[in-house]
Amino acid sequence: MPPPHRDPTAPSTVPMARTGAPGLLLCVALVAAVAPRGTWCGSCPPRCVCASNILSCSQAVLSAVPAPLPRFTAVLDLSHNNVTRLRADWAPGRLAHLHALLLSHNGLSFVSTEAFTHVPHLRHLDLSSNRLRALEENLFSDLTELEVLLLYNNEISTVDRTAFENLNRLRKLYLGQNRISRFPLELLRDGSRLPQLALLDLSANRLRHVPVGELQALPAWLRDRLYLHGNPLACDCALFQLMARGRRRRLSAVVDFQEELRCALPSVPAPVGILALAGRAPLNCSEAREAVLEAHLGDTVTLSCDTRVRGARSRHWVTPGGERVLQEGGNGSAALLGNGSLQLRALRAEDAGTYACWVAGPLLNETLYVELLVHNFTLHGPHDTLNTAYTTLVGCILSVVLVLIYLYLTPCRCCCCRGADKAPPPRDDSINSSVLSATPNHAVGAAGEPGRSRSASGASVGQNGRFKAGGTPGGPDWGPGTGGGLGTGTAGPPPRGRGQAESC
Repeated sequence: MPPPHRDPTAPSTVPMARTGAPGLLLCVALVAAVAPRGTWCGSCPPRCVCASNILSCSQAVLSAVPAPLPRFTAVLDLSHNNVTRLRADWAPGRLAHLHALLLSHNGLSFVSTEAFTHVPHLRHLDLSSNRLRALEENLFSDLTELEVLLLYNNEISTVDRTAFENLNRLRKLYLGQNRISRFPLELLRDGSRLPQLALLDLSANRLRHVPVGELQALPAWLRDRLYLHGNPLACDCALFQLMARGRRRRLSAVVDFQEELRCALPSVPAPVGILALAGRAPLNCSEAREAVLEAHLGDTVTLSCDTRVRGARSRHWVTPGGERVLQEGGNGSAALLGNGSLQLRALRAEDAGTYACWVAGPLLNETLYVELLVHNFTLHGPHDTLNTAYTTLVGCILSVVLVLIYLYLTPCRCCCCRGADKAPPPRDDSINSSVLSATPNHAVGAAGEPGRSRSASGASVGQNGRFKAGGTPGGPDWGPGTGGGLGTGTAGPPPRGRGQAESC
């Protein structure tokens, strides 16, 4: 069969096939210019608007995710539709360029744990204003690059602690306006689960108790964006002190919503302001001092620079004496640690005072003050020997003082304090007459010998049985007719006085 006759004036198609790329691009450009709204070279789904790599299907009355989806889609907006279930096969192929998925206001009640397998590079996920009731185990574990997760205004009451597994880049988590009565705050405790988290919104939920100790241990840059307002919290002084510290530090979560930070008192029907609990019955809470650290001589302490500046470029400390600690390691007893804290070793009494931490960040600077109190005694450890020596010394001094008081200040009796050579008081005649007997003494010396007083015992006995102090005093001679009275002669030595007779 002979070949068909070809008109030589007709254009050849072989060169177009060989060099068809420029022509194909020209064709695509012409079709895009005249294509009606809602289509883009046949790849834009019906009832959607495509603009470059943005695919907007909002308010399109969709009950399922449209298909097919362009593989180069970077932003997919499906908000304000009727997509109630997000299955694992909602994206038939891998959307490697998708970084934002908007599914708010859909009445969404079910999300498969494999729903995000085909979008591994998603950074922004909006599931707000739906009907989600629980965050299941490992629900978002495939989204390792996710940075913002919006889950507010749902019906969430249960949050599994593994729901946010592998979200190492998550910076903002919005869970406000749900029914959460307990949130696993242990995810934030050590910073290993959500290390980049800088905002956590738990407002308007059903939280009644929060672990104040764990919240206070969180870094200030996270507490600055930890929203707890609108919850029916129970009033206590620990919660008040947490919020009072936040107000002093000018944390946004407290300052911006202090009117909505309320709690319930048992005897008060309406909620009261948490910051109004200072001195109010029945709790009578008082504000705790901010950043006051107490230590003892010889201790080692670490002063934390708890700044709300994230990504600080430089930090340095200023001691109470004005000395600057700029570099890690430091010198002497002060050392700057890698996390910006200041370590003081072998504390002395002169180390007490107010320390200042200066922080310079990309957007703002901050200065923090820490007051250190050093007690002038040891508490425990190798200093017990010194403490025992002080106690022993004090005991010895008190013993000596008590002995001296006993020796010199004890009241003494008359026989001990009266001197033996004290001059006797003059004797009265009436006293002598009452002591001397009317009958002459029978104990006399020889005839014609002068009368003497008996000095052996210092006293003599008369006929009437009375003791006579001293010997018989010298006096006038008794006549011979007195019947053995005292003879005439020289009187003996003067008798002792009364005081001398009573002396020891």
